[in-house]
Formats: sequence, structure tokens, C-alpha cells
Amino acid sequence: MSSKKQPAKAGVCKGKKEAITVEVKKEIIAKHERGIRVVDLAREYGRAPSTISTILKGKDKYKTLDMAKGVSKLTSKRPKLLEDVERLLLVWMNERQLHGDCVSEAIVCAKARMLYVDLVRKIPGASSEDEEVFRASRGWFENFKKRSGIHSVVRHGEAASSDKLAAEAFVPEFQKFVDQEQFLPQQVFNCDETGLFWKKLTKRTYITQEEQSLPGHKPMKDRLTLVLCANASGDCKVKPLLVYHSENPRVFKDFKGHKTRLNVMWRSNKRSWVTQIFFSEWVNDVFGPTVRNYLVDKQLPHKALLVLDNAPAHPRQLQDDLFPENQLITIKFLPPNTTPLLQPMDQQVIANFKKLYMKALLERCVHVIDTTELTLRQFWKEQFNIMGALRLIDKAWEGVSRRTLHSAWRNLWPEGVPERDFEGFGPAPASASAPVDDPEALLVDDIKELVQQEVQELSSGEEEVCEDAIPSSEIRDVLGMFEKVTAFAEKHHPDKAVTTRCVNLFNDNVLSRFRDILKRRQQQVTRGMVSGQGGKRRASDIEPQPGSSGVKFPKRASPPDPEVVSPSSP
Repeated sequence: MSSKKQPAKAGVCKGKKEAITVEVKKEIIAKHERGIRVVDLAREYGRAPSTISTILKGKDKYKTLDMAKGVSKLTSKRPKLLEDVERLLLVWMNERQLHGDCVSEAIVCAKARMLYVDLVRKIPGASSEDEEVFRASRGWFENFKKRSGIHSVVRHGEAASSDKLAAEAFVPEFQKFVDQEQFLPQQVFNCDETGLFWKKLTKRTYITQEEQSLPGHKPMKDRLTLVLCANASGDCKVKPLLVYHSENPRVFKDFKGHKTRLNVMWRSNKRSWVTQIFFSEWVNDVFGPTVRNYLVDKQLPHKALLVLDNAPAHPRQLQDDLFPENQLITIKFLPPNTTPLLQPMDQQVIANFKKLYMKALLERCVHVIDTTELTLRQFWKEQFNIMGALRLIDKAWEGVSRRTLHSAWRNLWPEGVPERDFEGFGPAPASASAPVDDPEALLVDDIKELVQQEVQELSSGEEEVCEDAIPSSEIRDVLGMFEKVTAFAEKHHPDKAVTTRCVNLFNDNVLSRFRDILKRRQQQVTRGMVSGQGGKRRASDIEPQPGSSGVKFPKRASPPDPEVVSPSSP
């Protein structure tokens, strides 16, 4: 009777197999000497028995080797001195990595050359000619990368200078402060500045098979700065502060109204930067009144907390500069060099806003091309202006979901973010006129996703059949199990940023479909109850039609956009 087949060792893939390193070969030899059979070793490491036998035949050679980590090939031409150089070089690179230093190819080659020269000089009888044997060339570096497994990465922005120890120490301090002051998630706010190139399109495009290239156009990099602010519960978004390089753009002459009627607080300077004066005005004139009205509407205690980073635009004496009616606001600053780790707005909130802005911008371009005779170049140069950008900014900021804003506080205030409330779990709305939140917009980076409506419409019949075959109770059970897995990973995984990114990615790309199914079924039941019809209606009779992006939204009439003018109009 044959023995039970054992699973292959983790990391071993089918098809093309990676080279076995000397360390693994020594491990195989040691296990065989302990009595494990060749067949069992072949199954464990996912290799052929003949491969294992070949390794065992050369066990005397491998057991005496002392090579650098990751080396998989042996050559008779490589002297032991080079092995010592590479081993010492890896130790040095680990030390530089711990210190946060950047190590480029030129630096690695120079250090390897220095190590080789130092080792040669310690050999009795060595001459200066021996020091010139090893040149640390680019070819050696490429082979060294393969042998050792080192690879190149990009250091992103402020994260390279983050103080993890200070961030870890501030989290319990912040929790203690919030508990002492008895702040609720609805009363805790955070804001941050971000630059936005409002007239910049993607660089890549798709062309037909016959064409090899496409003429480009001069990129327009008109920049503005925004201050985005929301609370920890995600149900209060404050009117943004916008700083532009022009106080009165030409398009404002046609705008019938005052700047206070805009969806942003408009300020200007030559560099489009947020200054301390602008920020103090925004806190007193916009943030304060908004928070006061929000607390009154929610019947909450009249106090609020505003968490800020140490940006130059945030005056340290801001607490003293508050108006008397805004003294309910408490200002608390994050420790230096902890912004990318702790600040909620930097935890995918601003990134999602920019992606939603780009999505709305691309949708606008497709709409203009399909409904007018304008080319994209003509629309971009003659019709799209800062007023159109303000509309898209408002649409993108409204599109940032409450769940995204709420989960952004997990790093700074873990206890303030309870278990995620999946859409579709709550009770059905009381009436058909009750507002229903739109499904969370998919994050798009390419215009390709904007032209898939026809494909989705063709496959809509098959999707309805598949949706009807899934019981609602089974969907709720799966979402509940995923919530437990999420809570376990966020509690025990050491890298909170990776955990949050993976959870959000799975939610947005996989589970959002099933939450939409539950939401549509709830809307179907609710509308049936309101209309008084006892019979069942098909989902296709009540579902809104998909928009240009493929996401289904309720139909609503909207006035024509004044920024798009047909070429035939005067």
C-alpha cells in the first residue's frame, strides 16, 4: 500500500523551478542523514528523486562550503576570497538598511571593491597587482543580485523619515487623552493639505494594432492646493480650503455669484501654498461653524478635537487664535515625523480622493467626445476650466465613502474604530424616499475602465441569473466570517499598513459585488412594501441602469454643464 502523498514545501511552484540554494542543499543532506528517504525529500521540496540523489552524491562538497546567503551555483573559478567579500558586503548592507540609508549600485560596487582590497592586504605576500584582480564590475553586480536575492525598491515620500518608535508611543497617549476628555468619534477631526494637478491627464493610451505610436501633447500642470477635513465617524465632511495662484480667474467673470457660494473656501497666492493666515481663517470661518452646527444637529456635547501634523501652515498658537465662539475646539498636534504612519488623511483618504477625481475627469472627457463634436484636445484647451475642476472636486470629495474615512483612524485610534459595518446588514429603510448611499466607487487609474459599459450590458442577463442563485443568508454568513478574519489580522499582524491595504483591496474588488446584491434586494423589498404590491418583482424592473463607468446609480435629472459648449453655439 502506497504511503499518503505529502504536500510540497511552501514556496515551491510547479512548472519552471527556481535554483536550489546551497543552504537548502545542506538542509536536504542533513535530513537524509537523519533517515528521511529520498522519495519523501523529493515530495517535500517538490523536486524529482533524481535531483535529490544528485545533491546527495555531492554532499561532501556541500558540507565543507561556507558561502554567502542565497548562493545557488558553484563554480570552480570563484575563489574563496570573493565569497568572503560578498558575505561581508551583505552584513554591511543590512546595517545600512537598519540606519535607513539609501544604497545604490555604485555604492555597493565601491564598498565591495574596498572590502576586497582590505582582505587582499591581509594575505601574506600579496602585491598591489593582486588588488586589481577584482574590479566590482556591473556584470559582477548583476550576478551578485541573483546569488544573494537583493532587489531595488523605491522609497516613498515622508515614509522614509518616519519615526516608528515615536508613533508607537503616541498611540496609547492619544487614547488616554481621548478617554480623559470623553471625545466620541463624531467629535474628533483631522485635516491635511494636498496638491492637485487639476488639468493633468494620464500619459498612456490604447491605439489600434496597425499604429505604432501616437503624437503627444504638451502636458498642462496647473496646480492647486486643497485642505481636506472629516471626522472619525466619517459622517461629517468639512468644506475644503482651496489655494490657487489667481484671485479672480477669467471664468469667474461669467460666474453669477459670490465666492462664498463656491463649494470651497477660495484663497490665492503666487505659489498656491497654504499659509498660516489662510489656515487660521479656514478654521475660524469654515471649520468652527460647520462643527458647531453638526454637534447641534446630532445632539452631541459641544466640544471637538482637531488633530494636526507639524506642517508649517499649522500655527502652533492656533489654540489662542480661535474666535470666542470656537473655543469648544481643542487642537492636538501629532509628534514630528509620524504623519505617514498616524495621520488619518494619509491612510488612503487623499489617495482615494485623487483617484475619484481622475475617474470623474475621464468620465467627463468621454461624455464630451460622445455628445459633442469637440475633440479631446479642443475640450481640454478651450472648454475645461477651473469651474469645471471645482465641480469634479466636489463630486470626488462626496464620493469618498464613510467606510474609507472611518477605517483611516485604525493606526492612530484603534479603539475608536469598531468592527466594520458591512453594507446590507442594517434594517431596510423606512420609506422609499429615504436617502440611499451609492455603492463605493471603484478606484480607477486608466481610461480603459470607462469604456466597458457595453461589455457589462451584454453580460447583465447572466449576472442576474447568478445573483438570484445566491441566498442572502449565505452572503451575510460569508461577510461575517470575513469580518472575523479582518479583526484577527488587524489585531495580530505586525504590519498594520499592509493589513489595512489588503483588507480594503479585497473589500473594494471582491466583496463590494455581494454587498451591492444585498442592497439591491433590500431596495426591492422596500419599494414593494411602499407600492403595496404583494407579488415579487424582478430585480431588473427596479434596478437603475448602469452609468458610463459600469456602476449602477439612481437616475436623477441634472442641468446641462455650462462648461461644455457646442462648437455651433455662439
